[in-house]
Amino acid sequence: MPIRILPDEVASQIAAGEVVERPASVVKELIENGLDAGAGRITVRIADAGRRLIEVADDGRGIPAGELELAVARHATSKLQSAEDLFHITTLGFRGEALASIASVSRFTLTSRAEGSPVGESLRVEAGKVGYTQQAGGPVGTLVRVEDLFFNVPARLKFLKRDITERQQIDGLVTRYALAYPHVRFHLFHDDRPALQTSGKGDRREVLASLYGVDVARQMLEVAFTDGPTQVSGFISPVALTRSNRRDITFFVNGRWVQDASLTAALLQAYHTLLMVGRYPLATLFISIAPEEVDVNVHPAKAEVRFRSPDAVFSAVSRAARRALLAYSPVPSVAPATAWQRSFEGAGARGIDPAWEMAQGTPLPVPALPPEPEADIPAPLQAPQAPQPGQAGLPGGMMPLLRLVGQVGAAYLVAEGPDGLYLIDQHAAHERVLFERFMRQRSEGIASQALLEPALVVLPPAQAMLLHNQMDVLERLGFQVEGFGPNTFRVRGIPALFAGADPAAAVRAVVEDFEEDETPLQAEVEARLIARVCKRSAVKAGHVLSAEEQRVLLRDLEQCVSPRTCPHGRPTMIHLSVDLLERQFGRRGAR
Repeated sequence: MPIRILPDEVASQIAAGEVVERPASVVKELIENGLDAGAGRITVRIADAGRRLIEVADDGRGIPAGELELAVARHATSKLQSAEDLFHITTLGFRGEALASIASVSRFTLTSRAEGSPVGESLRVEAGKVGYTQQAGGPVGTLVRVEDLFFNVPARLKFLKRDITERQQIDGLVTRYALAYPHVRFHLFHDDRPALQTSGKGDRREVLASLYGVDVARQMLEVAFTDGPTQVSGFISPVALTRSNRRDITFFVNGRWVQDASLTAALLQAYHTLLMVGRYPLATLFISIAPEEVDVNVHPAKAEVRFRSPDAVFSAVSRAARRALLAYSPVPSVAPATAWQRSFEGAGARGIDPAWEMAQGTPLPVPALPPEPEADIPAPLQAPQAPQPGQAGLPGGMMPLLRLVGQVGAAYLVAEGPDGLYLIDQHAAHERVLFERFMRQRSEGIASQALLEPALVVLPPAQAMLLHNQMDVLERLGFQVEGFGPNTFRVRGIPALFAGADPAAAVRAVVEDFEEDETPLQAEVEARLIARVCKRSAVKAGHVLSAEEQRVLLRDLEQCVSPRTCPHGRPTMIHLSVDLLERQFGRRGAR
């Protein structure tokens, strides 16, 4: 085929494929334009997860009259004058591609009024075809409407994910910029429903409170560290506040949100030996560095950067986080043996978590559960079947009757069986007991217990969206939850099985670990939620149990159908056979 120059509309759509990946990409570019224009207020309105409408309005300096057509032209920008400026970038945008790329794959309307102008102007662009400008009224600033995104490239439209996933992407993006620019008022609306509102007072901890709730914001540790030309500031979570994924780890470099695996590794190194495997902190860190020391012209989406001295930046982030952890959470000194002994002697008087009260009393008989029809439920979450009569041994992973020896490390029970020694994880074991009781009650109808005082739960916008979409599932599980303002919910009742447990923590457990693309079946949703709430409500490691409480837990675990794993698949016990013990003590040679 002969070589030819691509038509302008094709070239624009190719460029759009690099810049506009999904609706959140459009929101990012328009927010950054508003911030570069000095906006003090940015309002984002979304309809149909961005497919039908994305509207971003700011009160920045606006675009001068006569320059609207130039603003939507490719490679047109007011932020660079020469090639040398690429090595001293102090603005978020600089490539001059965003507006042209967005306008080439949507029905695009740009309305702006510059400072000092009596009226504004409006320009309509459809699939890259520029119309005529006309006068328009409005306040100083810029308003961009993006309608019918990807209407002229249906193949791209098909690659968009579910509405809930696309909304989560937008929520996460606006949330990050609200934290990075606390002096700017951010308002976010999904289908005319408010999802995020910040005051713009400049207090990042106040923004944290609006996103994660007052309790989480109060726990976050402030970071302030300077290492030569590199400054690291922001907030990280204490070791007691974690998540099961890295989604709540955010980095900004010179005010620009970036995705850098080395920065995440540097933060996790600061938590080394302090967190359980598979747990990650919450963090929002801001790195200030000379513009000449960082290259932001790496990718069209400007989400990746390269540092001239990556080892120095890595070290600064790791040391900044580690110092904050040690300053706010110093390593405790080892208690003398006498104090340790007294803590165990007084265990019976203190009791344990309220949720444990449901486990006391007559042990449950082995439930004769019918086969579960939902074959797609993962094995650890699927309600197991009772062993059939006449089967030899201990079918279905059942355990023998055990004799309690005691508790060790305030986390494990020691028991003797007919074939050796058993070490039992009290938290995992209690999870299994609660889970099987909950699954059995689900078929009979889960009883709900009303709270004397309703509990309020504040969630980040993305998690609030998830919870809002799962209200009917929660109701079937015995929760009584209702909306109570933007990202806020009121808990009026919880399942009776968890009477006395923290209702807010139980509701947060429903959504905080959900992955953005989880598309489970209804039965799997309920099983996952039950498992997560049981995990949050089970007695924790480090809690000293009385002898009676230890015996009750042991007996209840023996009655479980699948006693050897918790609902998430983690083992509840370790078996040390008599044969193994004899080998370890040299009483029997290897065979």
